[in-house]
Amino acid sequence: MELIVHVLEHSFWDTLELVPFLLVTYLAMEAIEHSAGARVQAAVERSGKAGPVVGAVLGALPQCGFSAMAATLYAGRVVTAGTLVAVILSTSDEMVPVFLAHQEPLTRMLSIVGAKVAAGIVVGLLVDVALRLWHRGGDGHLHIHELCEREHCHCDDGDHDHGHGHGHGRWAILRSALVHTVQVTFFIYVVTFVFGLLIELVGQDALGALLANHPVRATFLAALVGLIPNCGASVAITELYLDGVLSAGPMLAGLLASGGVGLLVLWRTNADARQNAAITAFVYVVAVVIGLVAGASGILL
Repeated sequence: MELIVHVLEHSFWDTLELVPFLLVTYLAMEAIEHSAGARVQAAVERSGKAGPVVGAVLGALPQCGFSAMAATLYAGRVVTAGTLVAVILSTSDEMVPVFLAHQEPLTRMLSIVGAKVAAGIVVGLLVDVALRLWHRGGDGHLHIHELCEREHCHCDDGDHDHGHGHGHGRWAILRSALVHTVQVTFFIYVVTFVFGLLIELVGQDALGALLANHPVRATFLAALVGLIPNCGASVAITELYLDGVLSAGPMLAGLLASGGVGLLVLWRTNADARQNAAITAFVYVVAVVIGLVAGASGILL
């Protein structure tokens, strides 16, 4: 019991010092999303065959919910499957706030984001080319009306948020940033506690050796964790990487598969379950393959 109390207390203080950095980061992210969200969506919609390039680059921006937006646009056939995959692979989810909260070197974070963007662009373009060659690129028509009917979203009702003024917008940004900060702080605390307890029970050297001696298994497991549609997944992967438990290969696999709630929204909005399963499995396989290649090449991020 004393051990648990000790780890709880230690985890609390370790997590508490990250809160100011998380809050500032999320305030900036929410401000970006509120001011540029519509322009980002418009850019993706107009991108055409360059969709995977635009999607991967914009997906790397530290704003919440972009992968969910991409999934909804794909369900309405506004963007291609390649664009959706590119966005999911490049989306950093909670990696950026966690890196900034830990005050890690900016170059280290940018190298990981750059690797995810590059993977998103290459894989997304290949997906679209393959689908066009196999004549599986869709019927060329938008399906927004069908999407709206399924979701009962009243798309034609207009934007009811207009006219609330700048004060409402500022409060929305603050409230959303606070919610995100609380959520991620909670997940960091849980991960820190669980990992701290494992270290005390197993020993850091033994735990590190367990994962280091089985990098292939760690890669498969990290990518599987990344698929969990919850910010806790990317928080856990990033924390374990920063603590030196996960090497670059498994970390990259986990973060490539960690596309926020994008896949969850895809399953909710896209009627074709087989298509959703294929995209989910494809993202997982791509994440594992890239993670294995990165691990085998001894790449350092």
